[in-house]
Amino acid sequence: MSRIGLTPINVPEGVSVSFDADNVVSVRGPKGELTQTLPRLITFARDNGRLLASRPNDDHRTRALHGLARQLVANMIVGVTQGYEKRLEIQGTGYRAQLQGNTLDLQLGFTHPQRRVAPEGIEFEVPDPTHIVIRGIDKQAVGQAAADLRAIRPADPYKGHGLRYQGEVVRRKPGKTAATTVA
Repeated sequence: MSRIGLTPINVPEGVSVSFDADNVVSVRGPKGELTQTLPRLITFARDNGRLLASRPNDDHRTRALHGLARQLVANMIVGVTQGYEKRLEIQGTGYRAQLQGNTLDLQLGFTHPQRRVAPEGIEFEVPDPTHIVIRGIDKQAVGQAAADLRAIRPADPYKGHGLRYQGEVVRRKPGKTAATTVA
């Protein structure tokens, strides 16, 4: 049995969860509303302020979808109550970020600044020129926005310059060594 799929989801006060006939779940909370289409095989039942996911059989695919569907709904509930955030660090001489409205200007060693507009439902924050905070209620959208920014200039394994997630460890490689001559 799926340990994740069997775990009940607590629905806090102020959050409403509704399911359509087409297996579309809508979660509304203090920070906003999210909708997601779930696999048809997985059903949810309410039990004293909790949601329980169940599956009809033990097929391999059904077992995989059981945990997935449960976690998608749980992530939506956390998103509309607390929200999600990813933090990026910028390292490198002259590398910096600046926010103008909802447009992020990045100086990352290219000839022109890299400009990125915040996707819908995502907001950027630049507390200082070498840190970027990405916030939103959709976990997938926040993670994708962070990955898109990081892909502009990933951390270099030789000097460590570029964008990285906060706390990410970049393993450094040794550079070329001078050729030694043997006499």
